[in-house]
Amino acid sequence: MALSSILENISLQPYNTFGVEATARCFLSVATTEALVALLGGQGQDVPILVLGGGSNILFTRDFEGLVLKNDILGIDVLAKDDRSVRVRAGGGEDWHTFVQWCLRRGFYGLENLSLIPGTVGAAPVQNIGAYGVEVGDRIETVEAIDLQSGEPCRFKADACDFAYRRSLFKDRFRGRFFITAVIFKLSKQPQLITAYADVRHALAERKETTLTPQGLSDTICAIRRRKLPDPEKLANAGSFFKNPVISRQHCDELVGRFPELPVYPLDDQRVKIAAGWMIEYCGWKGRTLGACGVYPHQALVLVNYGGASGRDILILAEAVQASVEETFGIRLEPEPLIL
Repeated sequence: MALSSILENISLQPYNTFGVEATARCFLSVATTEALVALLGGQGQDVPILVLGGGSNILFTRDFEGLVLKNDILGIDVLAKDDRSVRVRAGGGEDWHTFVQWCLRRGFYGLENLSLIPGTVGAAPVQNIGAYGVEVGDRIETVEAIDLQSGEPCRFKADACDFAYRRSLFKDRFRGRFFITAVIFKLSKQPQLITAYADVRHALAERKETTLTPQGLSDTICAIRRRKLPDPEKLANAGSFFKNPVISRQHCDELVGRFPELPVYPLDDQRVKIAAGWMIEYCGWKGRTLGACGVYPHQALVLVNYGGASGRDILILAEAVQASVEETFGIRLEPEPLIL
């Protein structure tokens, strides 16, 4: 790949769903694994590198004085299948929701609860995206990547990825080190629909169909997400900005004693997850604005850019929300997006 393919001083506003302005010193669209390996073989390793997928989980508060690698590696292939299961390999640059629908049309099931989550296939394991009782790590067999330090290809089996709630080794221990070129999923050819979440149960109860299909479940979840979350193409945002805190049952009992209506989601015998959105709303932030940004009126977990807000403006809003929740509940909310 010719180094002339690298662009300089490129605006990142079209490449982040918050729509904030920032400039990349250097920018490269990576369409093949071979092109990336060739680049790394000919470049020094002293330049900061940022891997960018759909830009739906990042907040730029400043320019990036390094090289942005935009993941544009496409392609979906069926590697193997039998009567019960199928192995599907998808390029890291594939749009996530488009991939989920591709699987559903072919009778490959297991991802329907993750419908309409913005972003790319390559970004999905980094965040271990999850929704309505399913995490993508539960469906991944292998993550294929290029080590940006050595330029060597790597393969990570799912049990080596340290998947946890909104976490993985790609986000934590090895943040920024690997460019995910493809992900191999192991999916089912026999539907096993997960409908335990209250929002899903209530929405399904309103549907007239007597038999629920995987596509029907996907459509239902899309409708829920469209009702609760703003479309980034119409109102700039990065989805849920804060994680739901995971705390001990003892700590939870103390909080529920003070706040009896606090929603609680048991995880195991020792831990529970509590609703960050409820706490933010309790503190009076739902629908409030600070300048050109604010907390979405229909979902307090979402911060939105109403037009013209800088990344710094949104960060100031986020920090104000965090301080309010911490003062009231004694819990410091953790942001989901990468903040640069």
